[in-house]
Amino acid sequence: MARDTTTTHDVFGAPCWISLLTRDLLGAQAFYGSVLGWHFRPARLGAEFATALVGGGPLVGIGAVAPALQVAAAWTPFFAVTSANETAARIRERGATLAVGPLTFPIGRGALAADRDGAVFGIWQGQLVSDWPRWRSQAPVWLRLRTRDALDAAIFYGQVLEWAGRRPGCCQVAYESEEVVVRQEGHVVARISSGAVESVPDPTIRPRWYVHFPVHDVAATIAAARRSGGSVIGHSRTAKGELATLSDPEGAVFIVTGQDS
Repeated sequence: MARDTTTTHDVFGAPCWISLLTRDLLGAQAFYGSVLGWHFRPARLGAEFATALVGGGPLVGIGAVAPALQVAAAWTPFFAVTSANETAARIRERGATLAVGPLTFPIGRGALAADRDGAVFGIWQGQLVSDWPRWRSQAPVWLRLRTRDALDAAIFYGQVLEWAGRRPGCCQVAYESEEVVVRQEGHVVARISSGAVESVPDPTIRPRWYVHFPVHDVAATIAAARRSGGSVIGHSRTAKGELATLSDPEGAVFIVTGQDS
């Protein structure tokens, strides 16, 4: 990341980065390189991190997690905040869990948390990805929180991340077509929908932030995932397009959608 990139003081509350937390950094690079065609470069966060590139630009991050932390491999959205410490305090005050951090890195501070229904997310204070407006507007990856109660979740995240305020750069929230839509400067950056049930063991049902990657050919992506040691959790075609829920060899769940979905 260049030093003149946008920081979380300019944009806050929005999902600013997506990261895979994994126990096998090289294995994850091999899997996603084969399945989604990504290339990688070292990240400025340190030796245990890499940045996935698409079209020469940064897309997502991959970070190695020490086995001693007992953190499950998972795709996790990170939300921009102006103060990691203050946001961490708001997370605790509202009955959620702060799992790791805030920790200090060369270019900022971050933490991992779980909301009141158990959906894991991160917060980040510092520099954002290169060319932030382009990353946000092109939406090379998009997010949906499927949770018990979308409105209740929106209130929680709104309070923690300071959504719907009057300060320039914050996110705005609207209820549309039975889901909560989060926008930053007019761009949809996340969606929240109801229906997940915490007690159900099915990983496609329990509360979770789902990461969606648009692909040109869903069937070909499914085949590549199977060849590379991944598995298929679900595959469907709807009026909105084709999608498949996959997991990598370590169990991290992600969704691929047809380009028109």
